[in-house]
Amino acid sequence: MNYQTHTLPNGLRIIYLPKKSEVTFCGITINAGSRDENRDEEGCAHFAEHLLFKGTRKKNARQIINRLEDIGGELNAYTSKEETVVYAAAMKKYTRRMIELIADMTLHSIFPQKELEKEREVILDEIASYHDNPSELIFDDFEELIFKDHPLGHNILGNSKLLKKMNSETINNFVKRCYQPHQMVVFVVGNTNFNHLTKWCEEYFVSESSENETNILKRNSPEVYRAERTKLKKRTHQIHNIIGNRCFDLYHPNRLSMYLLNNILGGPGMNSLLNLSLREKYGLVYTAESNYQPFTDCGWWCIYYACDEKNDEKCEHLVLEQLQKIIDHPIPENKLNKYKQQLIGQMTVSRENTENLALSLGKSYLRFGKMEDMETMKKQLEIIQPKDLQETARVIFNVEKLSVLKYY
Repeated sequence: MNYQTHTLPNGLRIIYLPKKSEVTFCGITINAGSRDENRDEEGCAHFAEHLLFKGTRKKNARQIINRLEDIGGELNAYTSKEETVVYAAAMKKYTRRMIELIADMTLHSIFPQKELEKEREVILDEIASYHDNPSELIFDDFEELIFKDHPLGHNILGNSKLLKKMNSETINNFVKRCYQPHQMVVFVVGNTNFNHLTKWCEEYFVSESSENETNILKRNSPEVYRAERTKLKKRTHQIHNIIGNRCFDLYHPNRLSMYLLNNILGGPGMNSLLNLSLREKYGLVYTAESNYQPFTDCGWWCIYYACDEKNDEKCEHLVLEQLQKIIDHPIPENKLNKYKQQLIGQMTVSRENTENLALSLGKSYLRFGKMEDMETMKKQLEIIQPKDLQETARVIFNVEKLSVLKYY
């Protein structure tokens, strides 16, 4: 990819990918998420992200909303375990306006107490509704199971009791500690002048703390993992199941093999091994999926499915049987080549969505200092051999290392 990069004196990194379009997608990826909260700050990262929309020194909440809405643009944000992202899309002639708005929100928000009180209720309601959805909640409980008391095991939405105690000072302390230019990447995909872009960033991304503070983010890795089997009574109509393990981090040499193996096992394709077995052959589940989530120093992998209570034992047996087959028998090379082409196709389709492309651009530059093009990814996939997947499977699918979580 013919992208351009620049680093400002305050440490802010900029990455720009030219694309002939009347629309510009841009945003900022901040190296701070829920795992960076202190013990009494659980939910603070997500709360802060919500409050970025509620007022800065120059704009009130209504002005922030209207700044892009009035010109037909969009403004959004999300929080993950390791990142906070604010991003926007609008006609290319408004690129400077987007840059100014995002800079103002991330560096000059004031977190007014009145707005905080209102938004607290919104988040508490979000948590309550989340508990009504077992197919999503079980993933948080699974992370808590395998990461125990570590922040990676905490729900991103937070703890209701702690959220009720948070005030503007709590939020401001978290943001001041974590939202620093050297921990940020500005990403832009569109048709604009890169020199203008860097000048706008230099003009708007000025932080009071940037000249005097360059805190180095310190993250503690989770403790040693031990497999567990747990059942939680949720009074659900179906038995919801997760079977999984700790897994490779973002920088592990087996990461791409794991992505491929995960896609083969339970990716979005209807021809995934789990879907062909549990749904197509036996008709035991509506959906069966495999998920792989790498972080900077660890990761997790799991299989999720829901079934009738009478089929629970059989479903688990079929899942474990499938995992053992992958461990015992290498995937034939002709089949593996088809699986590789499937994953390449899925990634190519995803990158045709400019929003997805922009978001991946920001995260990739934050984590790897570059953005890999599809040709590079293809070459990396092509050299993966059946024995590589088999070795990965032996490490991750080892039945003695699998944790099992059930809702019933």
